[in-house]
Amino acid sequence: MEAPDFWNDQQKAQKIGKELSILKYELEKDKKIKQIKEDMETYVLLLNEDFEENLLNEAVTLLKKEKEYIEQIEVELLLNGKHDFNNALLTIHPGAGGTESQDWGEMLLRMYKYWAEKSKYGFQIVDYLAGEVAGLKSVTVEIKGDFAYGFLKGEAGIHRLVRISPFNAQGKRQTSFVSIFIYPILDDDIEIEINPSDLKTDTYKSGGAGGQHVNTTDSAVRITHLPTGIIAQCQNERSQMLNRESAMKILKAKLYMHYEAEKEKEKQKLEATKTEIGWGNQIRSYVFHPYQMVKDHRTNFETGQIANVMDGDIAGFMNAWLKYSVES
Repeated sequence: MEAPDFWNDQQKAQKIGKELSILKYELEKDKKIKQIKEDMETYVLLLNEDFEENLLNEAVTLLKKEKEYIEQIEVELLLNGKHDFNNALLTIHPGAGGTESQDWGEMLLRMYKYWAEKSKYGFQIVDYLAGEVAGLKSVTVEIKGDFAYGFLKGEAGIHRLVRISPFNAQGKRQTSFVSIFIYPILDDDIEIEINPSDLKTDTYKSGGAGGQHVNTTDSAVRITHLPTGIIAQCQNERSQMLNRESAMKILKAKLYMHYEAEKEKEKQKLEATKTEIGWGNQIRSYVFHPYQMVKDHRTNFETGQIANVMDGDIAGFMNAWLKYSVES
């Protein structure tokens, strides 16, 4: 990086810079873990030689203090997928059920927003289509931070809500479904072959959840990849050009995952071990009535603290899925 011509190739320089950042993080983590281990071994040695209650309490206090960090590192060891370190795109699509499902989609958007804030991740709505009465019809969010995709990838699937409907005059219990999809934001050096003639580009007026950039010009952009039918759109940026760039970034991520899924389907024909993400693949239930419980049907991890979950406390579910995905 100290070479005078290092920045001549911006793409290569950025890639090396990212690699350096990851390596520095790994080295710092390794150094701290070794220090904790040495400190604990020193306490054991001293206590074996001359037991003192004050010294024992000091060791226990230190261990309690470092426990959260050790558990965090344990989870990060499971984040070893090809794109786990990357930023992520999260999309939310309500299922059948109209206003009920659309409101559930809005609740999940809020949950992931709070989780991102707790994790100190960037959270930016890229595209938002509001429901007619309440909630949303669809939303795409970019979540930025180390291991964002690694933590979020296990959230992909169908999320089921059971509650007394606030939109039903008779106060009946209602079940709603929302589909979550997660895509890694790809590095520039990953090539996805896209034929320009396969793309259909439409522009339209921006609109959405009170975004400050919403205006009356046709600045929003929708790009359709005709061979696959995959659509990417963006309305958050100030200009049509910036929205087009963001939409292409989203399209690239979606196409990459589409092609990876096609490869996986070929493997599944032989292995038949995994189910495809779809409307039949319910991964988690959120029950507000007649009792309160959130349960992941893959890992059996559950909690009755449903208010905390809806306020973004979902790390337990993510960590349980990471361990489950390694063991299964």
